[in-house]
Amino acid sequence: MSKLEEFKEFQAKISRYSQAIALMHWDLETNAPNNAFEYRSKALGELMESLFRMSVSDQMGEFLDYFSKKENYDELSDIDQAMVRVTKKDFDKFKKLPPQLIRQLAETTSKAGHFWKKAREENNFSLFEPYLQEVVSLEKEQAEALGYEKNRYDALLDLFEPGMKTETLKGTINYLKEHLLPFMKELLEKGKEPRYDFFEGDFDVNKQKELSLEALKFMNFDFDSGRMDMSAHPFTTKIGPKDVRITTRYNNKDLRYSLFSTMHEGGHALYELHIPEEFFETSLDEGTSMAVHESQSRFWENIIGRGPHFWVFFSKKLKDTFPSFEGISSDELYKGVNIVKKDFIRTEADEVTYNFHIMLRFEIEEALINDRIKVNELPTVWNDKMKEYLGIVPPNDAVGVLQDVHWSNGQFGYFPSYMLGNLYSAQLLSKLKKDLKDYPSQIEKGDSKEVLNWMVENVHKYGKIYEPEELLKKVTGETLNPKYFVDYIKEKFSAIYGL
Repeated sequence: MSKLEEFKEFQAKISRYSQAIALMHWDLETNAPNNAFEYRSKALGELMESLFRMSVSDQMGEFLDYFSKKENYDELSDIDQAMVRVTKKDFDKFKKLPPQLIRQLAETTSKAGHFWKKAREENNFSLFEPYLQEVVSLEKEQAEALGYEKNRYDALLDLFEPGMKTETLKGTINYLKEHLLPFMKELLEKGKEPRYDFFEGDFDVNKQKELSLEALKFMNFDFDSGRMDMSAHPFTTKIGPKDVRITTRYNNKDLRYSLFSTMHEGGHALYELHIPEEFFETSLDEGTSMAVHESQSRFWENIIGRGPHFWVFFSKKLKDTFPSFEGISSDELYKGVNIVKKDFIRTEADEVTYNFHIMLRFEIEEALINDRIKVNELPTVWNDKMKEYLGIVPPNDAVGVLQDVHWSNGQFGYFPSYMLGNLYSAQLLSKLKKDLKDYPSQIEKGDSKEVLNWMVENVHKYGKIYEPEELLKKVTGETLNPKYFVDYIKEKFSAIYGL
C-alpha cells in the first residue's frame, strides 16, 4: 500500500466513526425512545472524543507533514492536493482544542437538546436555561482555544463559514436593512395582499406526506440513497456515502409548512448526494460551508418552490392530492405562497422578512459570546429585538427564544449561514439565468434536471475543494454582493403586491 493509499484509508476510518455518530444523532432525533437520551449522550461523547483524537493524532500529523513537503505535494493530483490542504487546515484548527472539551460539548449538547424539547413543549425557558448556560460556557472556551484577531465570535463563525468575519457581516446587514426595511414597510402599507385563505384548512398529514414526496421526485431526489422522516425540527443528515436523510414536520392546518420544509431539506440533500464518488470518505466529501449549503436549500425552497414556474406544474399535483384546490389558478397559488407578514417563527417567515429573523439571532449570539448579555436575559432581549425589527412581541417563549434547536446543539455561529445562503442563492440565480435561458419553461413542464445539473456542475461537484468566497467568484465572477438579493426581492414582491 502506497503512502497516499495509507493516508486515504486513515481518512476513511475517521469518516466511518463520523458515520456512526451521524446515525446515532439521526436516530436520537427521529426514533429513539425518550429515556434513551442519557446513555446515548455518553455513547456519543465517547465516539466524538475518539473521532477527534484520530483527527488530530500524531499519525495524522505525520501524514500531513509528509504530503505538505513540496516534492511530495507536487506529485499529487489536483484533487489530492486539495484533500491535503483542507485536511491540514482542519488539523491545525482543531489541534488547538482539548479532546476533553469535545467530549464535554457532545455530552452537554445531547442533554441540552432533550431539555430544549421539554422547555419548548412546556413553554418554560427556565427548564432549558441551566443546560444552555453550560453550552454557552463551553462555546466561549472553544472560541478562546481556537483563537481570533478582533472578535471572539469570529472563531465560531469560521467553523460554519470559513473566512467570514463579524465586521463583514455587520456591513452586509446594514446594507440589507437600508434597502429592505423600508421596502417591507411599503409592501405592508401600500401593497395589495394576495388571497391565501385556500391554504388554510384541515389537511390530512398522510396526504401532505404524499405531496412532499411528489416535490422530492420533481427535484430528482434519489430515494435509493436517501429517505424522508418526521422530527420536531426539520433537518438533513448525511450518514455517509449514498445515505442522506431528511426530516420534515407537518401542520394539519397549513400544508405550506411541510411542503417548503421538505423542499428546503431536499436542497441540502441534493448537494450531498452529488458530491463525486472519488471524494467519498475524505475531507472533501461535504459541502464547502453551511452558507453555500443554505444557498442550495433556499434555492430549491424559495427560488424554485416559491417561484411562478413551479406552480404551473405543481398545481395539478396539489389538486390531485387535495381536491379542495380545484378552481384556484396556478398564479393564485404562486401568490398565496408568497405572503409577506410579520411572523414570530423564523422557519415560517417569508423571503422579505426572513433575514430580519437572522439578524436578531446574530446580534444576540455575538453579544452573548462576548459577555455583553447573559443567558437569563435571553427571553427579554429576544422580545426587544423582535419589536425592533418586526414591530411584534412573541406571546410566549415557545414561539420566541425557544423556537430553534441550534443553541441546544452548540451551533453558535450557524445562524448567519441562512442569511448568507439567501444572498448566495440570488447571486447564483443571476448566473444560472444567463446560462439556462429556457429554464422557466423546463420547470413549468415539471423538469428540473437542467437546473439540477447546472448546480452539480457549478457547485456540488467541487465538494469542499474551494472556500465559499473562492467558489462564488469562480461561478459568478465576483465575491458576495447583496445587491443581487435586494434586486430579486424587490422585483418579485413588487409584482406580487402590485407596487
